[in-house]
Amino acid sequence: MTLEPLHFHAQAMATTFELVLVHEDGEYAAQAAEAVFSEIARLEEELSRFRHTSDIWRLGLLKAGESMRLCLSAWDCLNLAKQVWRETSGAFDVTVGPLMNLWREMPGLPFDPQQEPLKSLIPSVGSQRFELDADELSIQVLATGMAFDLGAIGKGYALDQAAVLLGQWGLESAFLNAGDSTLLALDPPPGEEGWSVTLAEGAQQRFLCRQALSGSGFAVKGAHLMDPRQLKPLPLNAQRSYAIAPSAALSDALSTAFMVMSQEEIAALCGRYPGQIEAMRI
Repeated sequence: MTLEPLHFHAQAMATTFELVLVHEDGEYAAQAAEAVFSEIARLEEELSRFRHTSDIWRLGLLKAGESMRLCLSAWDCLNLAKQVWRETSGAFDVTVGPLMNLWREMPGLPFDPQQEPLKSLIPSVGSQRFELDADELSIQVLATGMAFDLGAIGKGYALDQAAVLLGQWGLESAFLNAGDSTLLALDPPPGEEGWSVTLAEGAQQRFLCRQALSGSGFAVKGAHLMDPRQLKPLPLNAQRSYAIAPSAALSDALSTAFMVMSQEEIAALCGRYPGQIEAMRI
């Protein structure tokens, strides 16, 4: 008997999450989907910089030298973010939000780090300005007024946790989609080699199995990406950067970093993780 994939949708993290499940019991699948969307909503409360109850928001209240314990989701995301920051030589950085806000408010601002208001923000930007303690699940900030934005990693992390929950429900054949920018494929439907996805409005087709794919670019949101190395927005580019990785949080972060990195840097990074990380620019 051929099973038709079952589709479920929910709004969270300012986007639409889609869950595609393959299971003979539609009611059971719907209950699992409801559990998944509840988990994503819980993670949004923990990871959003706009929720005053979240650890991410509370981090902005810390002064230089102060520490705080983190919930597991915030720890996971910040720990991965720090690792990707190192691996990409600073091309990915979750602390550049204040600079992005400044460039949006003052789009004609000349780039002069010695002049206000840039001068006052730069000392609180950079992932070298926070340290993580794995034993305590804590963070110490080394500058006052830091701001953390997990927008380029949080949706992917939510998909990864959703996949864990689906495994607990015994649902292994599934496809998860966060706003079409990050996709996570588990086992494909019976008889299929993988879940089919199209990139760049149909320019390329891929089949994913136990892999995540994320894309970053300017087509949807316009100029919204910051170059953490230069401390200013990236110039508009018609191409999109795609990253394939074992987890959705990692592909999410890498697709953003790949917009900043040179082709040589990207090739070197992928070469360090053959068969695990892949990059495309379309």
